[in-house]
Amino acid sequence: MELVFKKTTGLKDTPTHYCPGCTHGIIHRLVGEVLEEMDILEDTVGVASVGCSVLSYEYFNCDMTQAAHGRAPAVATGLKRVLPKDRFVFTYQGDGDLASIGMGEIVHAAARGENITVIFVNNAIYGMTGGQMAPTSIIGQQTATSPAGRDVALQGSPIRVSELLATLDGAAYIERVSTHDVPNIIKTKKAIRKAFETQKKGLGFSMVEILSTCPTNWGLDPIESLNWVKEKMVPVFPLGVYKQKEGVN
Repeated sequence: MELVFKKTTGLKDTPTHYCPGCTHGIIHRLVGEVLEEMDILEDTVGVASVGCSVLSYEYFNCDMTQAAHGRAPAVATGLKRVLPKDRFVFTYQGDGDLASIGMGEIVHAAARGENITVIFVNNAIYGMTGGQMAPTSIIGQQTATSPAGRDVALQGSPIRVSELLATLDGAAYIERVSTHDVPNIIKTKKAIRKAFETQKKGLGFSMVEILSTCPTNWGLDPIESLNWVKEKMVPVFPLGVYKQKEGVN
């Protein structure tokens, strides 16, 4: 019988801890597939953040380390500078980790043009800690700390990280993608591959922002949550390439 599908060697054989309908698992698989297909698993170091992705070191079949909350870009910077030609280095971060406590870290890593790759999972809420409002929560979104919906007058507007970092000279490649349907999942994998290729060429900082689901804290079932990404998140966080330096392809 012809083999038409197999598990990527980029992931360990670990039962998932993610909630049903969460698309972290899809994103993990895409990263694992890219690392396997590029044949760089043995040369890659991932940096786990704090949040739902805190246990990502249990899944990726490459060297991993753990960073304090928001500090993954700083840890990745140290790793890459010590082993600039020997290792591919990536961070795996959520929106609470990256865009709140870690905002200073990610901005300055991008501004310096650190030759690292960032996988940024945006589900518009703090997932692990109970569903509080995140920097990326959209206007009107109900969370544990904005039960009446995010109010611009009180909490400001959501931060669009890709647009922000694309203004920095050190950023080589910035793209926002989504996981709400199969065509967009395919595009997400291509973007992840391009980000690691950017690092391989030594062109500087690369980041893929991935719109993801959080059915548990959104109070939706898995199908509803996919529709919520498409109908509510994509209009606020438009998909597309926000920065692509010459040489990135």
